[in-house]
Amino acid sequence: MTALPIVVVRLLRRRIPLEGRRRLRRRGPSRGDEPGRRRMMRAAGGALAVLVAAGALLTGCGAFGEKGGGKEAWVPVFHEASVHDPSIVRDENGMFYVFGSHLAAAKSPDLMRWELIASGVSDGNPLIPNVREELRETLEWAESDTLWAADVIRLPDGKYYMYYNACRGDSPRSAMGVALADSIEGPYRDIGIILKSGMWGEPSEDGTVYDARVHPNVVDPHVFFDKDGKLWMVYGSYSGGIFILEMDETTGKPLPGQGYGKKLVGGNHSRIEGPYMLYSPDTEYYYLFLSFGGLDSFGGYNIRVARSKHPDGPFVDAEGVDMAEVKADPAKPLFDDASIESFGVKLMGNHRWRDPHGAFREFGYVSPGHNSAWYDEETGRYYLIFHSRFPYSGERHEIRVHQMVFNEQGWPVVVPFRYGGERPEDADPERIAGDYELVNHGKDISAEVKESVPIRLEADGTISGSVSGRWTAGDGGKIRLTLSGEDYDGVWLRAWDPEAEAFTETFSALSGKGIALWGARRPEPPRDE
Repeated sequence: MTALPIVVVRLLRRRIPLEGRRRLRRRGPSRGDEPGRRRMMRAAGGALAVLVAAGALLTGCGAFGEKGGGKEAWVPVFHEASVHDPSIVRDENGMFYVFGSHLAAAKSPDLMRWELIASGVSDGNPLIPNVREELRETLEWAESDTLWAADVIRLPDGKYYMYYNACRGDSPRSAMGVALADSIEGPYRDIGIILKSGMWGEPSEDGTVYDARVHPNVVDPHVFFDKDGKLWMVYGSYSGGIFILEMDETTGKPLPGQGYGKKLVGGNHSRIEGPYMLYSPDTEYYYLFLSFGGLDSFGGYNIRVARSKHPDGPFVDAEGVDMAEVKADPAKPLFDDASIESFGVKLMGNHRWRDPHGAFREFGYVSPGHNSAWYDEETGRYYLIFHSRFPYSGERHEIRVHQMVFNEQGWPVVVPFRYGGERPEDADPERIAGDYELVNHGKDISAEVKESVPIRLEADGTISGSVSGRWTAGDGGKIRLTLSGEDYDGVWLRAWDPEAEAFTETFSALSGKGIALWGARRPEPPRDE
């Protein structure tokens, strides 16, 4: 895909009305909207002449053109796909893949342009073409007709191992197994179930009678190598918590004699799930990402993280709390979020960016979660990959990727806007100062969508507007905000505002209590809109 220089995009904006551009970008006109389709085709046809005239300006630079003159000169190109619970892996040719629930998968060359390659637990899915028969034992045990969050890894034998799982849904009756393929896109063949749960009144994997308050629900696997080349699997959802097992890299299965493994987080049916492990060679910590809350648009799903020097813990949050002790209060009703919401470093949750210019460019996320993460050894950059729903959009969800940077305390802070090819820059205090929208993600687990509020970072280092305090900028894009006596440390960089369709100043910072602040300067709309 060739990128459009900014001058060409601006010409196109004059040919296609704003609302038409948004519809094309998000989903295109519906099949039933023939008048709308014709209007857009006429507008696009008129714009084609602009493209032809500007053809000499186009460059073959992937998803965006080159950067020059100290100012971004590219326009990110996004292609959307829906994969719930996306777990990322990169193949030997450099292509990114995500695998998720319902046997869905997508691929991208650049973490921006996604192409759906499979979806649906039905025969004919290219990942497992005869899935109903191939995984019959798993589906029958789980009393389910679908599959939950999958994870794929390439092991030393050069083959791809898919860790699949199925769950009844209204109970932790689940089965997890492994399927094998020569190619990352399949077809995968089953090599057997490795764990079961939900066997009420019967011996469980560790030999004791299954108890959902202390034993795991065997779903949401992530298989990974530690820094020393040892293979592990972290997994679990609700029920007895998040567990970790040592794995055999020659078989792709757990080493014998471990039962369910070691518990890392949760218990007593606390709503904690979707574990994913990432090691940072920069901080020398293992980061355990988790999703708290419920996954639907009213569930308050949010992304949190804890860290440890060892892959099997103990994992602690920013206040040093051992996450193995974080669990729901058994004296309270099931799924008591109040027992757990103050723990873990909350990276993001429900939010909505206001448009201070009144151009109706509000946007945000609802129930972002079940993330994976990626460290690019070549560039030294880190990425957070997750699914999200959106304000006023029901249960519609799409893949999102955000860049992460580590703050002074060694915690990841997430760039407020989706990854658009941005590159970290040195912070210039004169460039940072100005009007921003601020989102405080808090620590709650709630269906509330947090609206941004206006603030101003003054050139003299003070903060005014909806909150007051001070700010300072350091080398390498570091920034510190002090609000109500609490320091928030993070980074400043320019990122792509997807609704304003422009790069703009943003910051992301964390407090010592694990609360995230996001700030963004919303660009003024072009005068022709």
